[in-house]
Amino acid sequence: MADVLLSLTLGNDIAQHVEDLLLSRPDLVPGFTTSQANGHGANVTLVEAAELVSGHAPRTQIRMIGSEAHLRSVLALLKSELPQAKLYYWLVPVIESGHL
Repeated sequence: MADVLLSLTLGNDIAQHVEDLLLSRPDLVPGFTTSQANGHGANVTLVEAAELVSGHAPRTQIRMIGSEAHLRSVLALLKSELPQAKLYYWLVPVIESGHL
């Protein structure tokens, strides 16, 4: 089975909890990458004064590669553990990956 890339975009307020959940399941997620991002658009709730002025909200992005079955299990875990998380995700096929 080919690998897929799971990308999550979520509020910084729940990022540590999501990271802890992922780290607790090395059988599903052997590793992942996090980075900071800015959320823009109608679906982004702006709360802080600085967000209202800038027009975007700080977000964390988490990306991981693995089997589709494992990463769908990760989504199910996140849904059960954080049903109100309001995180956005997408799965895409990976053509190739490796180390150089």
